[in-house]
Amino acid sequence: MSVAFRRESDEEHLEPRFELPIPSGPNLVTARGRALIEARVAELEAALAAIEDDEARKPIARDLRYWKTRRATAIDTASRNDGVVGFGSRVRFRMAGREREVTLVGDDEADPPAGFLAFSAPLARALMRAETGESVAFNGQDDAIEILEVA
Repeated sequence: MSVAFRRESDEEHLEPRFELPIPSGPNLVTARGRALIEARVAELEAALAAIEDDEARKPIARDLRYWKTRRATAIDTASRNDGVVGFGSRVRFRMAGREREVTLVGDDEADPPAGFLAFSAPLARALMRAETGESVAFNGQDDAIEILEVA
């Protein structure tokens, strides 16, 4: 039999498991974000302690490394209280005739359907530094977003 048709083991054909990518930029977190990271680390540590099989532990250990890195690099950041949109701000705005409300948060606590938008998202970047009553450009359109309220 030709060597081309032999496999030494199944291991050599498995896809490599890379580390989870860390978002670029600073790891800003709100108090809620810090609590979510702490809860995730505790959950993964408990899951890791409960599993004895080395192969089953690998993906959990990988996730745990990610969350411990995020915890170590977290920068607690207070919300702005001056009426200007910034990290931690809750913003009510109108875009394309539809009113929405979002809170600008860190990358790891973002949940757009629940109204938590990562500060690094394009929409969040467009909202930054705006004030109530202002219109801002977005997606190539001037005055695409009208800021209704900043809290």
